[in-house]
Amino acid sequence: MGALTASLIAIAGLALGWITIEIACKPCLEKGREAIDRNLNPDYDPDEDDPRLPLNPNPTPSDQIAAVDSTSTIGKTL
Repeated sequence: MGALTASLIAIAGLALGWITIEIACKPCLEKGREAIDRNLNPDYDPDEDDPRLPLNPNPTPSDQIAAVDSTSTIGKTL
């Protein structure tokens, strides 16, 4: 009878520990699960939600010149 009681207490402790971890780490676990779901989805295209992509996919030549001029250090004194 003592072994049965000890095993039930151990199982209850594991269940409570699991619930505690799930509640405490919920934001981190959700991000990880979303990443796993995206990687397992065959229709997922990572280029569609890349935050580094330019906002204007078809820039005009004047936009490209302005971007180069604003980041260029040629001719500027440091």
